Amino acid sequence: MEFEVSYSLDNEQQFWDELEDIVSVHCDTHELIDNALRAYLSFTANYKGEYLQCEYAIARCSYKLLESALFAAHKDYVRRQIIYCLLQEDAAATLHLITAFLLFDGRQHEEAFEMMNEEGIFPRLLELIQSKQDEDAALHRMLLELLYEMSRIQRLRTEDLILIEDEFIAYLLQIVEGLSDDVNDPYHYPVIRVLLVLNEQYMVSAHSPAPTAHRPLPNKVISVLSSSGSRYKTFGENIILVLNRESETSLQLLILKLLYLLFTTSATYEYFYTNDLHVLVDVMIRNLLDLPMTSAALRHTYLRVLYPLLAHTQLRNPESHYKREELLRLLNMMTSSSGAGLMHFGAVDETTKRLVGRCMKVPWLREVEDQQERDIAKNFLGIGIHAKAGESSLSVMEVASHQERPGVQTGSRRDEERVAELRKNGIATGVGVDHGVGNGVSLGGEPDGNGLGELKSPFEVEGEA
Repeated sequence: MEFEVSYSLDNEQQFWDELEDIVSVHCDTHELIDNALRAYLSFTANYKGEYLQCEYAIARCSYKLLESALFAAHKDYVRRQIIYCLLQEDAAATLHLITAFLLFDGRQHEEAFEMMNEEGIFPRLLELIQSKQDEDAALHRMLLELLYEMSRIQRLRTEDLILIEDEFIAYLLQIVEGLSDDVNDPYHYPVIRVLLVLNEQYMVSAHSPAPTAHRPLPNKVISVLSSSGSRYKTFGENIILVLNRESETSLQLLILKLLYLLFTTSATYEYFYTNDLHVLVDVMIRNLLDLPMTSAALRHTYLRVLYPLLAHTQLRNPESHYKREELLRLLNMMTSSSGAGLMHFGAVDETTKRLVGRCMKVPWLREVEDQQERDIAKNFLGIGIHAKAGESSLSVMEVASHQERPGVQTGSRRDEERVAELRKNGIATGVGVDHGVGNGVSLGGEPDGNGLGELKSPFEVEGEA
């Protein structure tokens, strides 16, 4: 969308006033809408280096268009034209503004992400992510966020997943290995989330009930970690750090799904350092104890991951047994029909009994031999790995299919008890959830995962809402 307009601005307020005029123009034809969008992109890209130097300003600029009468009257057309721009544009400044608009639009309206998928934006994002890191770090981060957000609310097309090469996964893992230039994100959070959501896409694809002309796709995330995991240890450390502090249920599930495959694939049984496994056991014990009674499905997923963690990793070695008594006490409480266990966990459902029973069969917990188990990862992942495992295909499908809407927060037992007490006293409750923020195992200052733009509008500047 090339459009040359000459402006002479003396200060930042003039910039925002002019931008308001551009998005407020009345358009009743596609030609006029195109002219307005050209003016918007040309004007903002031209002054990006002067007035749009921070994430807040970029977001504010996007919301100017999102909350305009132009967009309200022609949502689908404006959205599609911006998507076409992303498919064709190469200038970093314009790409940054286009990506920001699509990201904030999609966070408010999921149909925007669905349209992006339909228009084949995924291959373009793969291309841009690999080519724009050195050119513009802020643009690169936003491209990663757009790929993640678009991929976590819908199933990607098989023909798009096929385009992901081992080199792309290795490229992302290598970024995590390097030092972060962002003091607010020392763990490369956007990169980690992309790897997690791609892993989930592979899991969903492998267990799709719909017939497909393609053979089951190999899970490239697990494949690269299986062949070269020793080169990418930082990624493993960081996902445990994120799980320790994460309060969003959907992201916890993404991490648990990857952990499940790592612990049921023989080539990655010992991918993690032993000390990191100790931290993970601490986190899982705490979370299983702290989950409210209403989070039974999430508790089941934790238990499905706990078994292979204890049975297959180096924790199975005598010198690495960790928290045996605490684990046994927790598992016994979870299936207790009386006393403290019943008071804490409530009535025990059959799935919990079955999953706890499986964990109790871990030899070093009970010091009894269990039957040799097959490795379900070979068939499930489509990669040639030979080993023994201890999970049923039903468990794999349960882990793969367990999902939660983005933004839903996992409550804590403390929150549940506080709400119950308030209700008992006849007080209306609007108690917020703070699980995972400040309550994690003490490991340092992990990111809280909250991103700009998750609210409808982050702006209340000079009368804006």
